[in-house]
Amino acid sequence: MVRFDNNKYSVLATAVGRPVEVHAYAERIIIRQNGVIVGEHIRAFGRGEVVYDPWHYVPVLARKPGALRNGAPFRNWLLPPAMAAVRRKLTGADDGDRQMVQILSCVVDDGLPAVEAACREALDNGVHSAPVVINILARRREPAPPPFLLTPAALRLTHEPVADCARYDSLRRTSPHGTHPSP
Repeated sequence: MVRFDNNKYSVLATAVGRPVEVHAYAERIIIRQNGVIVGEHIRAFGRGEVVYDPWHYVPVLARKPGALRNGAPFRNWLLPPAMAAVRRKLTGADDGDRQMVQILSCVVDDGLPAVEAACREALDNGVHSAPVVINILARRREPAPPPFLLTPAALRLTHEPVADCARYDSLRRTSPHGTHPSP
């Protein structure tokens, strides 16, 4: 958290413990570290307010998945509809928090629209587990098959090769010194 004007604002977990620059504007606060934005929030004008961005805490959830259920940044977190539906369905599972954290962690590499689409596809197929959502994302990341290349006429075979094992056997039987190797 970064304190500014008697309020606290969250920053990316990677920025914790290192100096930041706070840029305050009329309606927003931008927090930078080494020129990179590590937090951006609508400015709070009250006193003692705490402004969270739950996405800042997703890397921390990997170590403490239970915080997804009980942590202050995650209360009233509005996820996209399919992701929220998956989260509700996972609530009853023993490892539901851990699975949801795995899904949320995919947003860093795949982006929110792709993860939302993968959750929607999983739900449409009647499943809602993290392995299924992650598999859908992985399949979408795979490159398309290379285009089929036509072989120019000049490179086409005019005589198909014939498998001739007898020729190979005759070469194998003859040694460089004119004698047959012993079996």
